[in-house]
Amino acid sequence: MKIKTNSKDIKKGDTFIAIKGYTVDGHDYIEEAINNGASKIVCEHGNYNVETIVVEDTKKYLKEYLKDNYSNLFNDMIIIGVTGTNGKTTTAYLISNMLTNLNINNSYIGTIGYYNNSKKIKDLNNTTPDILELYNLLLDSKEKNIKYIIMEVSSHSLDMDRLYGIKLDRAIFTNLTEEHLNYHKNMANYLQAKLKIIDLLKNNGCLIVNNEDKYSKYFNYKNKYTIGFKDSDFIINNYSYIDDMTKIEFKYKKNYSVKTNLKAKYNVLNYMEALITLYSLNFKINDIIDISYKLQAPNGRMETYKYKNNYIVIDYAHTPDAVEKIINAAKEYNKKIITIIGCGGGRDTSKRPIMGNLATTNSDYVIFTNDNPRDDDPDSIIKDMTCNLDNNNYEIIKDRKEAILKGLSMLDNNILLILGKGHEEYQIIGNTKYHFSDKEIVLDYIDKNR
Repeated sequence: MKIKTNSKDIKKGDTFIAIKGYTVDGHDYIEEAINNGASKIVCEHGNYNVETIVVEDTKKYLKEYLKDNYSNLFNDMIIIGVTGTNGKTTTAYLISNMLTNLNINNSYIGTIGYYNNSKKIKDLNNTTPDILELYNLLLDSKEKNIKYIIMEVSSHSLDMDRLYGIKLDRAIFTNLTEEHLNYHKNMANYLQAKLKIIDLLKNNGCLIVNNEDKYSKYFNYKNKYTIGFKDSDFIINNYSYIDDMTKIEFKYKKNYSVKTNLKAKYNVLNYMEALITLYSLNFKINDIIDISYKLQAPNGRMETYKYKNNYIVIDYAHTPDAVEKIINAAKEYNKKIITIIGCGGGRDTSKRPIMGNLATTNSDYVIFTNDNPRDDDPDSIIKDMTCNLDNNNYEIIKDRKEAILKGLSMLDNNILLILGKGHEEYQIIGNTKYHFSDKEIVLDYIDKNR
């Protein structure tokens, strides 16, 4: 595609569309785009020495252009969208992983990057990319003869129309809990943004809903499957742990039993939503069950390492609901729980004291540390997390590496939870992104202390 919105990506003959964003105005980079070879400019004001089209709204122009010229190319693709506060990445990745193990070509687009057949192709800046990058990824998949696309659909992307012109064959709702309220302002607005995914469904599309979530009642469509521990189309009768595997027993018309590598109640729900999605696309339940023992959760989602008589878990949990769920899952190990946790800067501040209380109330010991402080004062973030705590079973180590090493040094028949960053290989301090990996620190420690 010869349309670009980043002047640095311009090559000779490209068209540059000047988009005014929240922090950057593309109009400031028009001359750079021309110097890099742009032969056409689309902008909201100005006159330049190349072909120039002036429009009232360049964002609207771009959306309509992409829809009119490319969306019809995706009609023969099966596009699956997953939305929810937590569980998007795991559910979407599991669907992709199931298809890969069933020898079906597929692409995953989401928080951990762009994947073809469970192999990473590139990192992405957003859970759901901006509309131009999203169209380019779909076109890339099309050129590779990939029919199935599984994408995470964030509330921001729904609110900003990043999927404009793209119709979904399946939409999945995982849950809705407090998050992104710095953007949405309240839960009512957040819910309305999530509900927009229903408008993207094709007429013959299908909605898959987690009935265990209190907001599930708002998600309705003429074709719909529900999942839950009762009063659902697919009913989970029981789940149990056997030899580091999870056995799930569920009922849909008849009883089924399956073993997976996934741990925790919430992952049982994620797995079942993935299974139902493929079932709704005419895959056989028994075929999915047969490959389920091969499935792995994505990086940084309850990523577990056995170290001597301890377990070390790296998880992306960065919301109150996710923190509570991961700690409750850890309790099933019947070991003392040490939790390392922080909060990101530039995000909803109301969740900070909630997460601090959840951590100290449900863990035996907590180390508060930096996450991605961004432009926020790290001391203020930790102060928000530790104000009015009911327990004093914690310490503060702002340097994240030092905090992780301290937690590792405390292990003695324990479980250590390292929360907040998961798969991320960076830390954002101020406006600078530094290389940082929780996983690298853990693996290096294990290797040196065998």
